[in-house]
Amino acid sequence: MRLSTRGRYAVMALTEMARRGVEGAGAPMSLAEVAQSQMLSVAYLEQLFGRLRRAGLVRSARGPGGGYRLARPASEITVAEVVDAVEDTIAGPPEATEAPGVPQEQRDLWRELGEQVRLFLSAISLQDVVDGRTFGRAVPVPPAPTGPEEG
Repeated sequence: MRLSTRGRYAVMALTEMARRGVEGAGAPMSLAEVAQSQMLSVAYLEQLFGRLRRAGLVRSARGPGGGYRLARPASEITVAEVVDAVEDTIAGPPEATEAPGVPQEQRDLWRELGEQVRLFLSAISLQDVVDGRTFGRAVPVPPAPTGPEEG
């Protein structure tokens, strides 16, 4: 599974914006404010926000008092969208799924894990994170049947 600091920092930054209600026509938030509140580098955030803007998740406002706003309400932006915008992939590291000599069953395992992570993050909005509605969301999957039952 590939979920680097880029994805984590992007989620942290947009969650902070959601917490402060920086969306719609409200006042934008500067990257300096985001960086200070999350103890991140402004230069690093500039790179992330370029990707987030191209993905349509944030809008920029220029000039004095400029910065960024969420492009949609926080309840409509999923964590998976944020991660997808800044990560190259979430499906798994290439060495686990594409390297020669890796048995197909192991490739399948890592691809399926990546898909489970994607499904989980797709069901959680930034507003869910702000409101603390993430704990207990993982649902166990019942074991697959192993064959005809003996009776």
